[in-house]
Amino acid sequence: MHKARSRAVSAVLLALATLSAPAAAPAAATASISAAPAAEAAPVAVSVNARGALATVPQTGIGSNHAIWDSNLGTDETADRLKDAGVKLLRYPGGSYSDIYHWADHTAPGGYVAPNTDFDTFMRGVRRTGAQAMVTANYGTGTAEEAAAWVRHANVTKGYGVKYWEIGNENYGNGHYGAAWEADDHADKSPAEYARHVVAYSDAMKAADPSIKVGAVLTTPANWPDGIIAGGDAGTWNNVVLSIAGPKIDFVVVHWYPGAFDKAAHVADMIQLTRQQIAANAGPGSERIGIAMTEFNTGTSSGGATTQPGALAAADAYATLLANGVFSVDWWNVHNGIGTVSQVEGHTDYGDFGLLSSGTCTAAGDVCEPALNTPFAPYYALQMMSRFARPGDQFVRAATDQPKVAAHAARRPNGDLAVLLINTSSDTSYPVAIGYTGLTPAAGAPPVLTHTNGATAITSSTAGSATSQTLPPLSMTTIVVRPAAAQAGLPGAPGQPVASNVTDKSATVSWPAASAGARPIAKYEVYRNDSGVSEQLGESRGTSLAVANLKPGTRYTVNVIARDSGGGVSWASPPLTFTTGTPATSSCSVRLTNQSDWGSGYVGAIDITNNGAPINGWTLGFDWPRPWQSLGSGWSAVWTQEGSHVKVVNEPTGGSLPTGGSATIGFVGNYSGPNVLPAVFTLNGTVCTTR
Repeated sequence: MHKARSRAVSAVLLALATLSAPAAAPAAATASISAAPAAEAAPVAVSVNARGALATVPQTGIGSNHAIWDSNLGTDETADRLKDAGVKLLRYPGGSYSDIYHWADHTAPGGYVAPNTDFDTFMRGVRRTGAQAMVTANYGTGTAEEAAAWVRHANVTKGYGVKYWEIGNENYGNGHYGAAWEADDHADKSPAEYARHVVAYSDAMKAADPSIKVGAVLTTPANWPDGIIAGGDAGTWNNVVLSIAGPKIDFVVVHWYPGAFDKAAHVADMIQLTRQQIAANAGPGSERIGIAMTEFNTGTSSGGATTQPGALAAADAYATLLANGVFSVDWWNVHNGIGTVSQVEGHTDYGDFGLLSSGTCTAAGDVCEPALNTPFAPYYALQMMSRFARPGDQFVRAATDQPKVAAHAARRPNGDLAVLLINTSSDTSYPVAIGYTGLTPAAGAPPVLTHTNGATAITSSTAGSATSQTLPPLSMTTIVVRPAAAQAGLPGAPGQPVASNVTDKSATVSWPAASAGARPIAKYEVYRNDSGVSEQLGESRGTSLAVANLKPGTRYTVNVIARDSGGGVSWASPPLTFTTGTPATSSCSVRLTNQSDWGSGYVGAIDITNNGAPINGWTLGFDWPRPWQSLGSGWSAVWTQEGSHVKVVNEPTGGSLPTGGSATIGFVGNYSGPNVLPAVFTLNGTVCTTR
């Protein structure tokens, strides 16, 4: 969808070269949301779990796209704005233009190329911004040799040191699945053909510079055409691409345009499913393969692109994606041009998917954007993110009991803890009561950063306390909490844990030893940290622990800490996530297969086998893992759903299952988020083995 808009906007951007838009925005753009005071609610409980360490903030985490149709791509003012926002990665040459762009002569047949947007100009801006570059090589109309020559020019001739190189952009949009927005001159448009070329591109490009990292395009879980198997293909786009190109790539590329605040709840499953696909298909050593979100935006055609709701959704999504280990999240776009104009939360939304104003007007000339390079609200979301979670910090678990308020937290190397609080309510000011696990905050008012609806800057103050703040409506707030007492000589953090011998109810967790501090290490403690609450699973004097009493088919995220002989506690290990299975043997077994998928639903087949005594009358039960899943219809049995639980009862003439007997039933499952399949089934109350 955004690709069509990108091409359509080129005409606007061409006009931008000669158009001088009025410097002043319409009065509504600066109007206050309301003169009435905001309502105030009961305190929101916020829990911050300092033992629940997540991903470390990457150097390239805060990114944005640049486009060759943007005549302001190479200006110092643009670069300086991006630097002030904390942008650390810039992607070039811009969306679908990547597959028509030829770098050597700076042309894009069929598209518009603005003056002063060639690669060397782009790199000058990258350096002024203080960022790294990500370049998308032309797959659609280019060759491996052309891409290799680009690498050689960039890193050997010019010495730019461009580390990240993608092969093509959204190449599944080449018509293979029915929709065509991406240029692709290859007669064979299948994922297998794309993957074979990724291998050739990688070999040629790394011959020019072996130090580069090469990325391949994947579909995003629960986003079209993820899950679909086209005619003649051996599997989905992701499975085929990874199985062929996996050994030759260093990262994968996904794109996401959620357009809503509540979609951040999808992120953990989205990234976990992507990692599972990589592990299952990319071959030995696939753990080296990173994940980059090289296009992301929270705006919609109905508004929110340049106003505070889009900014709040952006901050929440950036924090969630980076905490789940994505190494770069890249906003679409630096400049994009005016779109559908509307009023959102008391302010003019220009329908512009850029961080900065293009200074353009509607076709009728009745509405014009603010002056060129004026920041839109999402700009301040990136700026807040860069101040909240800095490269080298480590995200930790945080949660709230109020859906309108989101919380994130990150520990800094000096022991300070930054807490980001996002209030999405339009009219309610929420007081928050913040509780901490694994950290005792210092007394006194902490430093506070705040951005509110319509504000043109992030304000700094010293207010409230580490445990009590008040969040204005439609606001982002970061507080920096210092520990009550710094402790010297603490142990180092244990290394990356691994799981082995995982069954339905147990697992063995092992980890590299921590380095001792001033005192010997007395023991290690293992904590489950799947939410804002920390649960100790056990402790060990060695470097492994057999954990029991787990639930079948459940995802666990754990961290390990070291405790010394004086009670001093280390920082938490990196996180380990594993999923328990079902019983190795049972009186019943179940196989669920996804027979066909269309991106928002699928046909599932369930094979039930009775391994025990003969059964005359059976009931199968299972739960949908996620709230965005539901039963559409079912057959060969009587299907009902109550809450998240599905109950399947045999038909009157099909209730007999002799020993070794089986039955096959089917259903349509609907989903509107990452589709984590049910994993635990019971037959007449007994947990079955899932095959």
